[in-house]
Amino acid sequence: MSLVLQEPQTEWQGENLSEEAYPEHASARRAKRGILGHARELFRLRHDKSTSRVGLAAACFVGLFSLIGGRLVYLAVTSENTSEVRRAASSEISAARPDIVDRNGEILATDVKMVSVFAEPRNIIDKDEAVELLTAVLPDLDATDLRNKLGTKKGFVWVKREITPRQQAEVHRLGIPGIGFLPENKRIYPNAEAAAHVLGFANVDNVGIAGMEKYIDSMGLQDLNGAGFNISAADLKPVQLSLDLRVQHALRDELAKGMAKFKAKATAGAILDVNTGEIIALVSLPDYDPNNPVDALDKDRINRINVGVFEMGSTFKALTVAMALDSGKYNINSTFDARSGLRYGKFTIGDYHATRRVLTTPEVFVHSSNIGTARMALGIGVEGHKAFLRKMGQLSRLETELPESALPIIPPRWGELNTMTIAFGHGLAVAPLQALMAVGALVNGGVLIKPTFLKRTEAEARQSALQVIRPETSEAMRYVMRLNASVPEGSASSAAIAGFFVGGKTGTAEKVINGRYSKNKNLTTFTAVVPADKPKYVFLTIMDEPQAVEGTYGFSTAGWNAGPVTGNIVERVAPLLSVPPRFEAPSQPFPLMSRLGAWGSNR
Repeated sequence: MSLVLQEPQTEWQGENLSEEAYPEHASARRAKRGILGHARELFRLRHDKSTSRVGLAAACFVGLFSLIGGRLVYLAVTSENTSEVRRAASSEISAARPDIVDRNGEILATDVKMVSVFAEPRNIIDKDEAVELLTAVLPDLDATDLRNKLGTKKGFVWVKREITPRQQAEVHRLGIPGIGFLPENKRIYPNAEAAAHVLGFANVDNVGIAGMEKYIDSMGLQDLNGAGFNISAADLKPVQLSLDLRVQHALRDELAKGMAKFKAKATAGAILDVNTGEIIALVSLPDYDPNNPVDALDKDRINRINVGVFEMGSTFKALTVAMALDSGKYNINSTFDARSGLRYGKFTIGDYHATRRVLTTPEVFVHSSNIGTARMALGIGVEGHKAFLRKMGQLSRLETELPESALPIIPPRWGELNTMTIAFGHGLAVAPLQALMAVGALVNGGVLIKPTFLKRTEAEARQSALQVIRPETSEAMRYVMRLNASVPEGSASSAAIAGFFVGGKTGTAEKVINGRYSKNKNLTTFTAVVPADKPKYVFLTIMDEPQAVEGTYGFSTAGWNAGPVTGNIVERVAPLLSVPPRFEAPSQPFPLMSRLGAWGSNR
């Protein structure tokens, strides 16, 4: 009965009793009960506790993702591998180059965007599998070389530079960890071989190796890249050259035809604006494609106009005649004895086409008399001769924007015999471009203007020009050069294209083979002035070892090959250079020569 009537004791009642019985433990029990109780209460499925549960879960997730995000940021900033990739990418972006354009704005060289494949060897798990997969989609890769690259501990190596979009898609589809892509700038030359020797080329890292490409780097581009500046082609002003792409194509085409016709080993040509010093066109054949410059180092593919040095033969007689006239010791009516050979010790100098008579100054030039020009040089003297050639820029290296240039070959001991032979173009070897520069000064009024491959005005050119001969001497030189093309006995008649009032001079020099002159290997040259009364351009054509062919009657001298080739060039490109044909001869083109009654002025 008492058990039935006994009231059950609840948990809290027991606790209350316990607290009353043991008041010293009450505070500790309440703290423990508070923490556990709140936790139990929080996760009980009660509607009034849902907000707290969501808040705690959100806080946990925020903390977790903040930890992961922080770690990723840390790895991105401090990872050695990623830093190397970033540095490589930065380097490629900064390697952009400015466009190169011709004088009319036509693109000669430009950048295009390409993609290259790189690897992070430390992140590649199965290197053999990676090699097998990559060589399957990029078959030109060397498997051994690639395996060696991936076997290193480097953080960055190139797999293949400049791949196609299809190749990029195939490599991407492989999904190999540690393989990625970087954008690069590739240099493109849309006109292939045109102007190759002037433009030069850039390597796979877009660094200029030769020609104007190397010049651009030397003007500060590489310094900017080295300093870490991220520049694009859009940030750089195009480099405008003096070349005319239309004329360049025409010159190359005519030289190629002449090379084939006369079976020459090589040929070259250039066109110079005599008033500005601008090179309008320059070709040296055989040449190469700067898009794939594997042949650029072939010894036969050098830039013969700027890098080669040659004995220029009789074209050098123009300098000798100008020296004689400008000295005041001789004039246009002076005479020179060419009745017999000129002896000097055991040597005798003779004429190729001997006249065996006394010649006037114009006749010495027209008949290309070795004897007459040798006598002129002897009359001036060794030191006077050297001083004149030095003033004309023939005894020192000609420096232009092109990094490639050559020193002239000067006799170590220059005596009277050297002066006699150099007077008619033997014994002194120069770069054809410096000879062309000198001829430009002979006909433009006597002003020596340093050639340039950059577009400029006549006023800009004259700022650094040097007056080297008198204007009267310049008129005399224009006169004798025109006479040489207009009279039957003149050697330049093969280039006298009707309507363009051409003047010119041929030159044939025996090549030096193993230290001796070869009797059957010639270097022929032709220099033409257009128009001769008021020159605008000088044309130079060189043919290396041309052969006698049908129609040349067994001759291989300049009048039979370099001369007619130059005539074809003049006829084709003069209209492009705003020199239209004139079929009525100018009245009084050389007034001073007419007043002096120079030989041939009444013809």
